[in-house]
Amino acid sequence: MSPSKTPAETLDIGGHEVRISSPDKVVFPEPGITKLDVVRYYLSVADGALRGAGGRPMVLKRFPKGIDAEPFFQKRVPENHPDFIDTATLHYASGTSAEEAVIRDAAGLAWVVNLGCLDLNPHPVRAEDLDHPDELRIDLDPMPGVDWSQIVDVAFVAREVLDDVGLVGWPKTSGSRGLHILVRIAPHWDYKQVRLAAETLAREVENRAPGLATARWWKEERGESVFVDFNQNAKDRTVASAYSIRPLPDARVSTPLDWDEVRFRRPEEFTVLTVPERFADVGDPHAGINEAVGTLEGLLRLADELGPAEKPPRGEGAGDGRRRSTMPLIEVARTRTKPEALDALEEWKSRHRAVAEQLHPADVLVDGMRGSSSLWYRVRVNLQHVPESKRPPQEELIADYDPWAGREWPGAR
Repeated sequence: MSPSKTPAETLDIGGHEVRISSPDKVVFPEPGITKLDVVRYYLSVADGALRGAGGRPMVLKRFPKGIDAEPFFQKRVPENHPDFIDTATLHYASGTSAEEAVIRDAAGLAWVVNLGCLDLNPHPVRAEDLDHPDELRIDLDPMPGVDWSQIVDVAFVAREVLDDVGLVGWPKTSGSRGLHILVRIAPHWDYKQVRLAAETLAREVENRAPGLATARWWKEERGESVFVDFNQNAKDRTVASAYSIRPLPDARVSTPLDWDEVRFRRPEEFTVLTVPERFADVGDPHAGINEAVGTLEGLLRLADELGPAEKPPRGEGAGDGRRRSTMPLIEVARTRTKPEALDALEEWKSRHRAVAEQLHPADVLVDGMRGSSSLWYRVRVNLQHVPESKRPPQEELIADYDPWAGREWPGAR
């Protein structure tokens, strides 16, 4: 967000006073959207946004330096939070715990925006039961080279699988390139069972749409397909919820859709400037989601029928127990920011022009990796389409950022 010295503005929202600092600070330069505009956007869609994020502990993804800088992830709620912000203490697989924010009303939405949050990242559990998710999340994540029509085809295959096991899927744009399908479930199953159900659905979608969809966890093995990302249902994972603003230049919004809209609407249509009018005109397409609670029994029966998923292959002599890729991968760089990662990739391509010309879109892997409180980026190249005799060897990394440098971990030797 650009520097601003405008005085703070205090809003009365549902009887709660919410202070908005630097309200005229420009958050999205291209459309000229300010911090106060972002607050007003969330107030205009509050009913829908709270249907997705309300009552759930959330990770605060903060952009104090604007959308062009990397955000940082704050699990712990600020100590000076107002009394209209509830909290819930989550225990993580790492052995740590965090008291996280739980918003329940429009004032809570405005409060998190004032902290620099744009998208809302709630866990799939309610604050009243932190061990049993009530939402199964299907993330259709396209690989490079995949167009919207293929994502839509996979979405309808996923809907067919859900229908067959007695579940109702509610689609929304991810706010980036993909689609999310949300499924309300009774909070009777733990994280492990919910993740197994999601993985089973992903495998069945791949079985019904081979080549179009994949459940392969390792990115280099997916090709130009839509990855049905079942691991978004693992404990500790969060995704941007309905009506979240994404940090893209056009202020794009993760927008709920009716199924009959999925084929002809496009993600770029839905922004901070267009969604409030849509919401006022047609309401929230997900208005009935909380009444469509289903059971995972059908997916878990299917898991038994399919049998265990194929385990990732291990390299010969992999004594450390780590998975070894079967693809001819080389690593190019590790960087702090995405622009640095893309610059390193271009430098590598300039060194190996003939090789770069033979790469397919999905052969270039630029991955955002979660660090301790922020993302870092890893750049790899899959040489599967390059003749073996022409493949360059692994070289010294063009950039070698260490996100863990200088950190000490409890219990470390």
